[in-house]
Amino acid sequence: MSKKAVIVFSGGQDSTTCLIHALPLYDEIHCITFDYGQRHRAEIEVAQHLSKKLGVIVHKVLDTSLLNELAISSLTRDNIPVPAMNSSGESLPSTFVPGRNILFLTLASIYAYQVQAKAVITGVCETDFSGYPDCRDAFVKALNKAIELGMEYKLLLETPLMWLNKAETWALADYHNKLDLIRHHTLSCYNGIKGSGCANCDACNLRSKGLNDYLGNKAEIMHSLKAKLKLK
Repeated sequence: MSKKAVIVFSGGQDSTTCLIHALPLYDEIHCITFDYGQRHRAEIEVAQHLSKKLGVIVHKVLDTSLLNELAISSLTRDNIPVPAMNSSGESLPSTFVPGRNILFLTLASIYAYQVQAKAVITGVCETDFSGYPDCRDAFVKALNKAIELGMEYKLLLETPLMWLNKAETWALADYHNKLDLIRHHTLSCYNGIKGSGCANCDACNLRSKGLNDYLGNKAEIMHSLKAKLKLK
């Protein structure tokens, strides 16, 4: 029986790094990208391009526009500006989309049940994140248990980046010899600009700081990455 995984795939740095890391570990990978009318929906085309470039056979784009109707966020409303980096001290930034990962991971798990995949992979991270509660390890573990109970299906929500900082995530891309691909062809920017992005939003700030940290101290950060993920 082939070993299958489903990846929640946005075409951003984190999900693309997860895909690159997963490719040698699974016989069959299915990518799922969600179209919820997001401000940065250019990521959908980027995701489609990257999945083809990396040899993924199955890539589905699912319409989840209902989320846009329900979730008020600067990523779902054009009349709410994306905040500049470090511009707010609020606990939850306006870029938080309530329920997004609850919905995405649940739908990806239903799809995994359909194709008999035993893993759903997501690039959420608690070490370097924007304060989003649905990126925390406790949330993922709780949802994983609920999904297994609700479907009576053994499934693992995998979070390979959970305890990595952004510099270590860049190191993981470099470990797989895909640093330039991630650097120039992924889209993490809240304003929908590929590569280095707008250089003004929190996502771009986090991405560029992590890259600069990694390039300035490659050996130590690569060593740290290998220890955390038990890589050779």
